[in-house]
Amino acid sequence: MSTRTGVRPVPAVAGTERRRWAAVFALARFEARELMLQIPVFVFFLAHLAHTVWKLATPEGEDAHPVLQDVDRATQTMPTLPALALLICVNAAVGRSRRHRTDEQFGVLAMEPWRRTVAHLLSAVPFALLTALIVAAEVVRAVSAPGAVGRLSPGELVVGPLTVLLFGVVGALIGRLTRFAPAAVLAAVVGSYILGVTVASALGGPRWMRWLAPVVPEDAGDPLPSDLLGRPAGWHALYLLGLTLLLCCVAVLAGGARSRLLTAAAAGSAVLTLTGAVGQSAGDPSALVAARVTASATPEKVQTCVRHDGSTYCAFPEWAGRTAEWADTVRRVRALAGGAAADTALTVRQRVEARRGPGQDSALAPASTPGQVSVGARWGGTRVPEFAVAVASVLVTGDEETGASVCDGRVVTTMWLALGTAADPMAELRRVRLDDDVSGGSVVHTPTEPLLISAPQTTVVRELLQRPRHRVAADVRAHWDELTAPGTSTARVAELLGVPLPGRPGDNVCGA
Repeated sequence: MSTRTGVRPVPAVAGTERRRWAAVFALARFEARELMLQIPVFVFFLAHLAHTVWKLATPEGEDAHPVLQDVDRATQTMPTLPALALLICVNAAVGRSRRHRTDEQFGVLAMEPWRRTVAHLLSAVPFALLTALIVAAEVVRAVSAPGAVGRLSPGELVVGPLTVLLFGVVGALIGRLTRFAPAAVLAAVVGSYILGVTVASALGGPRWMRWLAPVVPEDAGDPLPSDLLGRPAGWHALYLLGLTLLLCCVAVLAGGARSRLLTAAAAGSAVLTLTGAVGQSAGDPSALVAARVTASATPEKVQTCVRHDGSTYCAFPEWAGRTAEWADTVRRVRALAGGAAADTALTVRQRVEARRGPGQDSALAPASTPGQVSVGARWGGTRVPEFAVAVASVLVTGDEETGASVCDGRVVTTMWLALGTAADPMAELRRVRLDDDVSGGSVVHTPTEPLLISAPQTTVVRELLQRPRHRVAADVRAHWDELTAPGTSTARVAELLGVPLPGRPGDNVCGA
C-alpha cells in the first residue's frame, strides 16, 4: 500500500497569480473601451486624428517643404487637449464605485483595490499608443516629402504619447487619493493647471521651471540647424518617463499594495525623474553658444557650397538638398533681366539668426556684399516669391543693402522681374505683400529688410503683370539701363514700358 503526498502548493499559487493578472488585464480592456465611449475623450481624440489626416492630405506651402527638427516639436502640442480629457475621464472611472455606492460589493471580490488601480492605469496605455500612431503618421509624411530637410529627435517624438500617458496616470492617482464626490472637479483643476504651466513655459521663465512642464513649446521662430537647437529632448523624455512611473507607483501604493518590489520601483522611478530634471535644467554649453554665433555671423565657415548655372549656392549641411530649388527661382528671375544682369553670377547664401536660440524670429540685416542674395531656412508658400524679390533686387541694384533702401522707379522693375514668370503673377503679388492686396501702397516681404512699394508703383506693376510676358520682357531689355538707373522715377518707368500713369516723366521723387 502506497501513500501519495499532497499537491505541491507552488504551482497552484503561481496559477492563481496568473489568473489574477489575467483579470487585471481584462478589466483594463473593459475600462479602455469605456473611456473611448466617453464624449470628451472620443471628441478630442477624433479631432486630433481628423486634424492630422487633414494636414497629411493637404500639404501646401511650407508644409510641403518640412524642416524635420520643427516637425518633431510640432507633434507635442496637439495631444495636450485629448490628454486633459483622458485625465478627467480616468478620474471619473476610478471614482465610479464611490459615486454608485458599490464599494461594499467590490470589497467582497477577489481582486484587491490596488489591482483595480493597476487596471485603471493600464487603461490609459491604448490612448498613448494611439497618439504614438498619429505621431508616426505625421513623421512618415514629413520624412517622405520631397522637400524635407533636417533631422528628427526621438526624444521630441515621444513627448506627445508620454504626455497622454502621464495625464491618464494623474487622473487615476487623484481618483485614488481623494474620497469626496467632486474629484472630477479637482481633476479638471489639476489638468488645467498642467496645461497652464505648459503654456506659461513658452512665455519665458527660468529654464529649470520651463522644463518641468510636460510640453515645452518654442515661439514660432525660423528653423535652425538641429545641432544649434540646444533642447534637452533626451533628458526631458527621461524626466517624463520617470515621473509617469513614479506616479503609477504612488497610485498603486494608495490602492493598498505593499511590497519591497513596489517600493524599489518607486525609488528607481524617483531617481529617473530627478536625473532627467537635473539633466534638462543645465544651461547651454559654451561650445553651443559659440556655434550659434558662428552660424549667425560667419555662416560661410560651416556651410557647403555648390554651383548651378554659374552661380554659387551655400547652405548649412542639412539644407544642401534644397539648393536646386533656389537655383530654379534664380533661373526664372534672371531670364527676364537685361544688360549685364542676365549673366550676373550670384552668391546665394543661407542665413539664420541663432544667437538667442530657437523660437526667436529675428530679422536678417541685408548683406552689403555685391551679388550676394540671402535665403532663409523656410521654403514654400510665400517664401518663394519673397526670395524672388530678393534676387530681383540684387540684379537691379547690385546688392541687398542698396536694394532695401530703393524707393524710386526701380521698385517696379524689381517687382516685375520677381513675379513675371510666376504661374499666377497676381496671386503671387497678393501673397508677397503685407496687406494681401494688389492696390495701394504696402510693404513687400523679403528674406531681409522689406521693400516699400507705393500706390503708383503698384498700379504699374499690376498692369505689367496682366500683359503678355514676352512683350514686357522685350521692353525691359530694350530700356534696361534706364530702368535700373538710380533716380529714375516711377512715371518715367511707366512711360518707357507703355503704361499710362499720371505724372511728369521728369519727376525724380521716391514713390512718385
